[in-house]
Amino acid sequence: MPLAREIRLNRAERILEIAFDDGARFRLPAEYLRVESPSAEVQGHAPSERQWLGGKRDVAIVGLEPVGNYAVRILFDDGHDTGIYSFEYLYRLGREQKERWQTYLDALAARGLKRER
Repeated sequence: MPLAREIRLNRAERILEIAFDDGARFRLPAEYLRVESPSAEVQGHAPSERQWLGGKRDVAIVGLEPVGNYAVRILFDDGHDTGIYSFEYLYRLGREQKERWQTYLDALAARGLKRER
């Protein structure tokens, strides 16, 4: 698994920029990171328990905390701070961004939810 080489928070754009030692670079929006949080609150304890969150379009990242040398905890302005984002998970989020984002949009539409608050 590639290792994270650089992580930068672009607050103005609400983007987490992450570069890996294999040359991969990703720009992950705060909204995407929030709705894909690895926390049990979002993911549940089984796929059937997955929560689809609307109203997160304007969420911002207010802080990052290192967790060992394998992950970061992302603090969001809506109070969510329980997701531990391993570098492996962030890499997967970057590689699968297009498909995951479309799945999210489809899930919101199917449930009558919106990205706006």
